[in-house]
Amino acid sequence: MANHKATKKDVRQNEKRRERNRYYGKTTRNAIRALLASDTKASAVEGLGKVTSMIDKLAKRNVIHKNKASNLKSGLTKRVNAMA
Repeated sequence: MANHKATKKDVRQNEKRRERNRYYGKTTRNAIRALLASDTKASAVEGLGKVTSMIDKLAKRNVIHKNKASNLKSGLTKRVNAMA
């Protein structure tokens, strides 16, 4: 690492961003697990909107790629619709 003030600041900023991105990603993954573990279709449909919003925010923040977000939302929607 170069010994410049700006470079040291970049490192600090990257650490903060990385922690924030890890938090949002982990929170979203936990919400997806909870959605898939839901026992009734009504609760799954209710949770799908929240999870979809979380996934969209991850894509907007460039934590995940927009195509990955689209694939996740599509797969979750199919799973929820297939529930009895």
